[in-house]
Amino acid sequence: MDYLVQHIEALIFCAPKPITELDIQDCLKEMFDAQVPMEDVTQGINNIDQRYRDEQHSFELVKSGGGYQFLTKPAYESSIGILLKKQSKKKLSNSALETLAIIAYKQPVTRTEMENIRGVNCDYSVTRLLEKELILVKGKAETLGRPLLYVTSPKFMDYFGINDLKELPTPKDFSVDENTIGENQEE
Repeated sequence: MDYLVQHIEALIFCAPKPITELDIQDCLKEMFDAQVPMEDVTQGINNIDQRYRDEQHSFELVKSGGGYQFLTKPAYESSIGILLKKQSKKKLSNSALETLAIIAYKQPVTRTEMENIRGVNCDYSVTRLLEKELILVKGKAETLGRPLLYVTSPKFMDYFGINDLKELPTPKDFSVDENTIGENQEE
């Protein structure tokens, strides 16, 4: 079983995006020229997860975007933050985030619908989101002019560390309770 676990670990490590259990099973099937039971794949993933929970490792196994990947542990957030500051050119602008939020919650959506919600032109933001592969063109609307319809991509899920669109926050997640004990009230 250790030999199988090492192969699973290598697949997760080298995958450019979260890798699913089914993708792992398919790779192992081709590697060993035999069917590997899904229970063995799941057990291998559980073994890897347990091994990397140890404090001696700076990263851990995380289920994200419908698959598994290695991510650094929260304890190393400040050192990684320094690196990310240096790479901030790749960060999404506020206008791109607003446009992406509209697409995530209203998909499929046309550019005109996005612009009506935002009140400004979204061409640049849509182009940047397409370049970053956070959104996809899903087809054309059945309305006049047949405008393109935009939806979020699987990379969107990975980027925000979610497995399903149902995990997106709802408006109630942002509301503040009116009667909260211990908070100062304005007079």
